[in-house]
Amino acid sequence: MTRTSKLAALTLATLAAALVASTAMAERGPDADRAGRMGPFAAFDFAAIDADKDGKITPAEIEAHRTAQITAADTDGDGLLNPTELSAMHLKQMSARGDAMTERMMARLDSDKDGKLSPAEMQAQRPAERMFDRLDADNDGALSEAEIAASKDRMAERRGGKERRGGGQRHGHDNN
Repeated sequence: MTRTSKLAALTLATLAAALVASTAMAERGPDADRAGRMGPFAAFDFAAIDADKDGKITPAEIEAHRTAQITAADTDGDGLLNPTELSAMHLKQMSARGDAMTERMMARLDSDKDGKLSPAEMQAQRPAERMFDRLDADNDGALSEAEIAASKDRMAERRGGKERRGGGQRHGHDNN
């Protein structure tokens, strides 16, 4: 097998793996992982993938969309993504998700519609007192270690047991 055919086979295998993973993730839905990490379908753009605009996405449309993304990210035109190109592609996707999140937050929280969020507007959505009251199961005005642990357990149950229990670290974040 020549070097070119090996690279072509590797590229096709990568695309096939992406297609399978994308399809599996699509079946789980955009809200499958609510642990603050919405996953790759958090900013799932159905309209962009539905090329024939029939309200359905086929495996061929997913593959074509993914191929178009890879082609767009392949800035040196060699048909492959090097680490710099892959990183740039990820940064672009994260930026788009961040922009969409910002738009949703502004629409939801900017009560005076001045295009800026004041501390009062930011806290009006989720006042600390409301969260504190929800965690303070015995209503004693303080949070015990047991109440925090119980809250973590409830969150883990909602996520299908994916959350680690205890005070261990996960993905570089302290769960305490």
